[in-house]
Formats: sequence, C-alpha cells, structure tokens
Amino acid sequence: MIYKFPENASLAYKTKKIIEHYGFNFKKNFGQNFLVDERVLEKIVNAASVSKDDVIIEVGPGIGTLTQALAAKAGKVIAVEIDRTLIPILEELLEDFDNIEIINEDILKLDITAVIEKYPHKHIKMVANLPYYITTPIIMNILEEHLPLESITVMIQKEVAYRMSAAPSTKEYGSLSLNVEYYAEAYLAANVPRNCFMPKPNVDSAVIRLDILKEPTVKVKDEELLFRIIKSAFSQRRKTLVNCLYSTAGLGLGKEETENIIQECGYDARVRGESLKLNDYALIADKIAEIIK
Repeated sequence: MIYKFPENASLAYKTKKIIEHYGFNFKKNFGQNFLVDERVLEKIVNAASVSKDDVIIEVGPGIGTLTQALAAKAGKVIAVEIDRTLIPILEELLEDFDNIEIINEDILKLDITAVIEKYPHKHIKMVANLPYYITTPIIMNILEEHLPLESITVMIQKEVAYRMSAAPSTKEYGSLSLNVEYYAEAYLAANVPRNCFMPKPNVDSAVIRLDILKEPTVKVKDEELLFRIIKSAFSQRRKTLVNCLYSTAGLGLGKEETENIIQECGYDARVRGESLKLNDYALIADKIAEIIK
C-alpha cells in the first residue's frame, strides 16, 4: 500500500486518511458505510470460519478493509464492487495480495454460477458488509437460485438480522423468517453499534451467518404455493390465517372451504400465521395443493 500509517494507528484513522488521500466521496445511492472497528472485522471472519480451503465472494469491499482480513485466511477472495470509482483504489491498496480478484459489477447482475464453477473443489462462501437497501434481494436471490454456496455471513441492519432468525410468536417473526429457514440455518454472531462505521448510519447492525442446507428444511408438493401462503399469512398480521388466505392468497377457495382445510390440518380456525412453524405451513400447503390441483 502506498500510504504509510503511524504505528498502532486505529482502523478509523487509517480509513479517514485513505479517504482523504484518494479524494473519495461516499455515495448514498450505494449505501456506503465503511467498517472502522477491528474487533468487528475479527468477528465477521471468525463467524464465517474462513480457511485456506475457502473461496470467498465478498460483496461491496469498499476500500478493502474486510477484504484484507479475509485474504489473510482464505485461499481466494473475489471482491465484487459496484462503484467503479473504488476499483483503482482497491487495486492499489490490495496490490500486495496475490489471492484477491476484483470484479467491478452489480452483484444482482453478476453470473455467480459462472464464478463458482471456476473452483469446483473449493468451499464457496459469501461474506459481506451489505448495503441495507439490497440486503434482502441479494440474500433471497442467492437462496432461491440454489447456488452451491456453503454459507452466507453478512453484516446487515440489526432489525433485518433479527427477522431472519426469529422464532414463532415473536414480533420479528414473519415471512422473511420462514423463507430463510426453508433454505438455511441462521446464527446471530454479533451485534454491531452504528458508531463502528464511517459515516455513521442511522441504525445498528448485526452479523448473521446462514448455513445453506443441501435440501430444504421441509418437502412440499408445490414450493411456489408454500411461499404464496406464507406471504399471505403475514400480509395482515392481526387477522386470522383463514381470513388472510381467503382474502389475499388468490387460491380460488371460499372462506368456509379455507376454514375447513385449516381445521383438517389440525389447527384452530382462529389461528394466526405468526404462531405457526415452517412444517405447519408445509402441511397446509400440501393440503391446499391436493384441492386446487
């Protein structure tokens, strides 16, 4: 790296000087908030269990702070950065590493499968400090595409992390909780206060790891129907499941018929969606699939 720092300089100090040196301006449309706490860096790398057998896909490397920490332990790091003004900065700051590849691309448009196919005998993991505004689209796109990733370890908005790992009958529990559970096991690794970033965001963050399952948590006859039912169940949280399914799921079933199905599955007709587990929804979805096929 061309910029020399005083011995024992903090990560916050280094980040500030790098930004000043390169004349970089943060872009709100990319949700850029650079991590400036060394302890959080360590927590992310440890949560992802990074080893030399791993190929890490990092989303939004920024100025490469997390990238360097990952490269020190991983076999390969593929850093995907959408902001083209950061590319020459990254190339210069990371020039001493021979196991980092920088790609200037939007992760939502990148052919991740093609990237993964280059490393058939490696463990592929995604690690990132994700911009809040694209957290859910990125994660759900990866899960729904059944990409051969071992895990996703990300720092995201605390509220979203809690929703992803929530248990039934809690205020955070919802369709996102169930959608994630279908594909992965979620582990909250750390809470991260807003003062760990530059610039400081308006909300706190959390590190969450999703261990992707080889097979979905439950088996259903119609996956699309399952997710439609789950989405409908939480569309109006205070309403009963019967009323939600009847009014918003577009199943073509009458209210009485919907109520009968819920009762035949062993649930009270007054049950709300927030009290049901994923296997409960699978049972209901399969019952409805038999009727509307």
